[in-house]
Amino acid sequence: MREVDAVIAQRLDSGVPLVGEVARYIIAAGGKRLRPALLLLTAGALGSRAPLRHTLAAVVEFIHTATLLHDDVVDASTLRRGRSTANEVFGNPASVLVGDFLYSRAFQMMVESGNMRVMSILAEATNVIAEGEVLQLMNMHDAGLDEAGYLRVIRSKTAKLFEASARLGAIVAGADAATEEACATYGQALGTAFQVIDDVLDYDGDAVEMGKNLGDDLREGKATLPLIIAMQRGTPAEAALIRTAIEGGEGDLAAIVAIVRDTGALDATREAAAAEAQRAIDAIFPLPQNLYSKALLELAAQLLTRRS
Repeated sequence: MREVDAVIAQRLDSGVPLVGEVARYIIAAGGKRLRPALLLLTAGALGSRAPLRHTLAAVVEFIHTATLLHDDVVDASTLRRGRSTANEVFGNPASVLVGDFLYSRAFQMMVESGNMRVMSILAEATNVIAEGEVLQLMNMHDAGLDEAGYLRVIRSKTAKLFEASARLGAIVAGADAATEEACATYGQALGTAFQVIDDVLDYDGDAVEMGKNLGDDLREGKATLPLIIAMQRGTPAEAALIRTAIEGGEGDLAAIVAIVRDTGALDATREAAAAEAQRAIDAIFPLPQNLYSKALLELAAQLLTRRS
């Protein structure tokens, strides 16, 4: 990861000072670096020490950071990872344009790899992520969204880059097609579980630990899994209260949190995340046993105890 951070610092260099300033601001905000770590761990599990893995890990972090910059503008977010968002500090135009810079820099770097397969995977992933963002926008304030529709969004918007990261690790290692698919399945399942737990924490987390405002998803009109399950399990009056809040983007947050908890929606959502984490574990069980594959298994298991 130190090598990846060195690549990130080097490739953030730009002749336009504001570009580097905004990009460094969000990248230095203390993110988990899960996607680049996933790429490195997958490559390591399969015995690869190829230098290309550091470049590609930086690429996926750039793509992820670009999506965060654009997300925060779209969602009008003011807080991320415990401090003001880039759009709050530098304004929406700078955030959008620096997000564009990070996308284009990522594509410069993947072209430099000279590997058409790598370029194809990352181009497809970036396209699917963009489609997921638009799909989520279309679903805003839609209280009729079901679990299948919810999963479609997060598998596009969030899990796709996890999937691509794990797949790239396998490609760097020269893995066969079956192993590559197993790694991709692990990444998709892990990314899905990560987002499902994130949606739990919007109603069961600590604002300081999470570095975001609790209830943000509800205010943005997002029908996440805890709300979907609570509407299914609650009384007609409780379901109507949640539906009105989703459609209007406002409501009695304390009452809605109580309904989500009392209906067992949080536990049910955690069970859904646990099923995805188990799917991830099952996918990579055949990988060689070493420190890297052990870390991948532990990552999936520890995700379920995530509090921030």
